[in-house]
Amino acid sequence: MSVHADIKRITVPQLMAYKGQKKIVSLTSYIAPFARIIDEYVDMILIGDSTAMVGYNMDDTLSITVDQLAAHAKAVVSSTQRACIVVDMPFGSYQESPEQAFRNAAKMLSASGADAVKFEGGEYLAETTRFLVDRGIPVLAHIGLMPQYVNTMGGFKAQGLSEEAANRIFNDAIAQEQAGAWGIVIEGTAEPLARRITQSVKIPTIGIGASPECDGQVLVAEDIFNLSGSRIPKFAQQFSDVQAAIRQGVEAYSSQVRDGSFPTLNHCFGVAKNG
Repeated sequence: MSVHADIKRITVPQLMAYKGQKKIVSLTSYIAPFARIIDEYVDMILIGDSTAMVGYNMDDTLSITVDQLAAHAKAVVSSTQRACIVVDMPFGSYQESPEQAFRNAAKMLSASGADAVKFEGGEYLAETTRFLVDRGIPVLAHIGLMPQYVNTMGGFKAQGLSEEAANRIFNDAIAQEQAGAWGIVIEGTAEPLARRITQSVKIPTIGIGASPECDGQVLVAEDIFNLSGSRIPKFAQQFSDVQAAIRQGVEAYSSQVRDGSFPTLNHCFGVAKNG
């Protein structure tokens, strides 16, 4: 009789307890094959609204919907066992009111089975964070460079470089912590500011183009696997060339189809065996 050890999924409270103890490792994923592979190595998988750009080749993150992200999140949840699963709230699904945010967040979690939601916004959305947390929805805040605000920010530009901007972003972090956010993603932000925020809050900070001092890091998986084309941000490092491996495999496949060496009878059904 074999003994099977159940794998327990990492929870939001466990990630909160990582603060000052161990770094949180996070990557994005929006399809089962990637999620199944990275689940063993990461603490958190984010189904990001970056899916719009890397999965659908959109120019920004603004057009993806709650239903689309919920479907991707469901695929990730069903193909993983270990990582905590967090899903982005898309543009227009939470900014109108706390009530709107709750309806869409509840729909997102119930449809996907994810563990928490993430949305962009600082002090002005603290009330929304509190509204969701009080009703049982864990919220990961996102401050600094916020891709859903690309039109008002004038593009994907580093944030917190002036004293005024740094103070505003710092206040955003404090407000989100006080509102009950379990963690804060800090994106595209001046390193001294990200370090100061990390040292000032009691909840984990997860950096993306922020600071090595953040309590964890998150990157878009396609960026580190060389699958994002020419859109590679400064803060991403290529850790593996998956594009080259795919090209090699497709080249070999196409060559064998064209020269007739694939498929063979071993790949077919109903073939009489000799002898």
